[in-house]
Amino acid sequence: MTITKLSGGLVCDPTKSSGASAIGDIYIAEQGVVATPDKNVRVDFEYKLDNHVVMAGGIDLHTHIGGGKVNLARLLLPELYQRPGMSALDIDRTVEKSRSSILRDAGRPLSSPVPGTWETGRRYLEMGYTACFEPAILPANARQSHLEMEDTPYLDTGGYLMLGNDELLLQWIYDGVPQAQITDYVGWMLKAHRCIAIKVVNAGGISAFKFNQRKLDVDSKHTHYQISPRAILSTLSQAVEDLGLAHPLHVHCSNLGVPGNIDSTLATIDAVEGRRIHITHAQFHCYGKSGPHGFSSEAATLAERVNRTANLTIDVGQVLFGQTVTISGDTMHQFENRSFANPRKAIFQDLECQAGCGVLPFRYKQSQYVHGLQWAIGLELFLLVKNPWQVYLTTDHPNGAPFCSYPHLIRLLMDYDFRMSVFDQLHPDIRATSTLPKLKREYTLEEIVVMTRSGPARALGLERMGHLQPGASGDVVVYRQDSNPTTLFSRPEMVFRNGVLVYRAGKFLSIPSKILHSARPKFDPGIAKHLRKSWEQYYLQSMTSSVL
Repeated sequence: MTITKLSGGLVCDPTKSSGASAIGDIYIAEQGVVATPDKNVRVDFEYKLDNHVVMAGGIDLHTHIGGGKVNLARLLLPELYQRPGMSALDIDRTVEKSRSSILRDAGRPLSSPVPGTWETGRRYLEMGYTACFEPAILPANARQSHLEMEDTPYLDTGGYLMLGNDELLLQWIYDGVPQAQITDYVGWMLKAHRCIAIKVVNAGGISAFKFNQRKLDVDSKHTHYQISPRAILSTLSQAVEDLGLAHPLHVHCSNLGVPGNIDSTLATIDAVEGRRIHITHAQFHCYGKSGPHGFSSEAATLAERVNRTANLTIDVGQVLFGQTVTISGDTMHQFENRSFANPRKAIFQDLECQAGCGVLPFRYKQSQYVHGLQWAIGLELFLLVKNPWQVYLTTDHPNGAPFCSYPHLIRLLMDYDFRMSVFDQLHPDIRATSTLPKLKREYTLEEIVVMTRSGPARALGLERMGHLQPGASGDVVVYRQDSNPTTLFSRPEMVFRNGVLVYRAGKFLSIPSKILHSARPKFDPGIAKHLRKSWEQYYLQSMTSSVL
């Protein structure tokens, strides 16, 4: 057994009893992190890590890296693919140099905000991330999604299965079939498509859009099925609990991006009746209607709800300025926003009557009131949620910003003065009304590790990930200490995957083995006979070909 010793680094592992970082040693073998060996056991490699920080590999629990809509986004902006990329360090230098646009660098254009599989894996590893989860896998497109994730090197992956707009489920809820039958259906679908969690996008709204509805509030009725999003959310959250899934129901709320949608978001939380729920890209779901432009922040309202609700977690979906592509299964609201596409392109698609998608290029502008307020709202959420175990760092890649901007976002959270240097360039109406200047909290290194590693691992039930205790997976990252968080988190000195050194000093050394994380729920396999009777009625794809 080969043993590697990382000695004298600042070990940052919030799962320890003290939670505090401390100088220490970490021992890694092929199977993962091991306890301090006996003196007679030989250490094969030792790295002295004075002035370095050691932590577990990063985990992005919500990033669009595979599936039909991701490929459509790649096809939509081919003009960006042959240009060099921009690092988070470039982004920060641009802020400090020009104060004009966070994602503009003189003479150096951006690469595509939706890179291909190979670049995605490499760029995540270059930031110290070792696992990423695709949050929107359609049953009909699951095979393609998994092939893309498998083709994304260096990273463990997993996916969330989209339900809540599939015609068979909606019909069953309307028919009043027993909860046990729906729970078995959810379990069978999850296992058959090799996913780890259940995702709901605008519950019932994607389906309702096909019947010419343009809005569906939590207690409104689907014009065809005559059921409400509340009924869908309650039914699916109960199924998640009955199946014992580690991750709560992962919910994209109704009325995404609509002024006043905080009411829908709170109603969504109420709809699960105290069961566990995760609200994703929450920044897009906490808007009010007050202020000079009829658009205001309700971040304090949502944060207060998170702070008093133990069974509620969120990821933020932070907006950052510059060019990106918005991709979502929420066809209803992507269609509503089509006039804002920049450049003026758009794709809308339905797939097997299970859901759909809308793909729109989008440029967030620092001078624009709504865009600037979205930026401020996301940061307010981060700063107002007290417990970092309940809020996770995401940009809903690529919807709020490309994932490569994470180091820049971390600096915004850890450095009040830097945060204000950007805030001071925003639209004057934001500067006159936002509470962000009063929020002087600066995230600690330990809190960042919780949000990007330990918290997502716990939320997904990944017991061997997100920490450095004996028995951990051996995904270990070493960063050089730096007073600038962007510099610290932009490029690690070393990355170990499953105990093997795969990246050092800017060089990729090997391509590691990887794991597809999926759930194995228990359910009555007899549900298959119900599905066979109904599958061909609703879907063109055969039931057999849908199973992975």
